[in-house]
Amino acid sequence: MTQRAGGSREAVSTTTVQRLFVQGNEAIGWGAVHAGCRHFFGYPITPQNEVTEWFAREFPKFGGIFVQSEAEGGSINLVTGAAAAGVRVMTSTSSVGWCLMQEGMAHMANAELPCVVVDVQRSGPGQGGTQHAQMDYWQSVWGGGNGGYRNIVLAPHSVQETFEHIQLAFYLADKYRNPVIILSDGLVGQVAEPLELEPMEFPPLPEKDWALKGRGRKGGKNNHMSNLNARPTYIGFLQHLDNKWKEMEKNEVRYEAIDIENADLILVSYGSSARSCKGALKMAKEEGLKIGMIRPITLWPFPREIIYQKAKEGQKFLVVEDSMGQMVEDVKYSALGQGEVHLLGCWGRNEPTHGGMILPDRIFEEIKKVLAGEAA
Repeated sequence: MTQRAGGSREAVSTTTVQRLFVQGNEAIGWGAVHAGCRHFFGYPITPQNEVTEWFAREFPKFGGIFVQSEAEGGSINLVTGAAAAGVRVMTSTSSVGWCLMQEGMAHMANAELPCVVVDVQRSGPGQGGTQHAQMDYWQSVWGGGNGGYRNIVLAPHSVQETFEHIQLAFYLADKYRNPVIILSDGLVGQVAEPLELEPMEFPPLPEKDWALKGRGRKGGKNNHMSNLNARPTYIGFLQHLDNKWKEMEKNEVRYEAIDIENADLILVSYGSSARSCKGALKMAKEEGLKIGMIRPITLWPFPREIIYQKAKEGQKFLVVEDSMGQMVEDVKYSALGQGEVHLLGCWGRNEPTHGGMILPDRIFEEIKKVLAGEAA
């Protein structure tokens, strides 16, 4: 069951559905087209090269504008300009390229510019390698630039969800006038699965009367942008941003909950690791074990309340993430010392010397250790 604070899931249209067999990275492009995005600026980097390839090859067929920038810093600055003009715009990158975009992300949070940025994670720190990983959680969830800003972070775990999350991201970006991040990973981006091109429907949004359209143009009102517009003080502006982020935190929490009632242990995982966890859940069920799962769909705002509730009931948690431990800190914070929190990180890969996956059998092995009190 997928749950969202503040209401039900957005409605989906009932038009004729086209079906494709595509990679997760390609689903990003299809999602952008269905969201009405017609501007993409990007730079190739593994493992998201298929994203820029798709936009270069397919986007012009839909009237879209694709520009390969000179580098990731150029990409985010081009996105800033297009967003300021009021159009739907996006870019994509991976880990080390994501680092280079952080100054631009902070500027867009300051200027309240809506856009979508996709990070298809790879290993680190630093240059790391081209193998898959989930090591950009902190940088995405807690803001990699200066000033303590917030962005909604969506974490798809399938090709279909990637397509849907892109559409949702554009809606949320415009709703709150704020960048929205899609945090994918190398496995979700590279896997190929059936995709139903079903456009999502959302409530109407207000006109972008803040956009820079130039006073000399028909209907144009603005020819400059300032973070102090209509706010006489800097502290007043910061209070405005804080109120907006609190509204996001109140209304936009999303997660998937599976068999968490009366569970002895709850897995917490996102992205590709969550797919392996679902396999481990099936194995546990076959042996009669009471295992549940919480999959955060929004990494920020994080589903703290449900984790706290279950921690108070005495349930244990096993966090599974392809890193040395990042999301686990949010789970510990959410539990507030009420329940045990364990971690199966990147050392849980089945082929550690070759960068293999954290597979269901390894997770199931760790589940039994935690239940037996043998886990570290």
